[in-house]
Amino acid sequence: MNIKWNFLLLAFLAAASMAGIGISVGERSLIGIIICILALIGIMGYGFATKKKMREQGKLK
Repeated sequence: MNIKWNFLLLAFLAAASMAGIGISVGERSLIGIIICILALIGIMGYGFATKKKMREQGKLK
């Protein structure tokens, strides 16, 4: 089994951002919600861009 640790880390960070959104909603913190949404967009965007770049270089199957 070949684990891509950088993608695993990005998945955990994205999940933490989603959990942060839920916590912020519970706390009724608009700033927290916005920060977590922006973090989620950034993390997922970086992950997809990295995956595309690695696939084009032939490093992913």
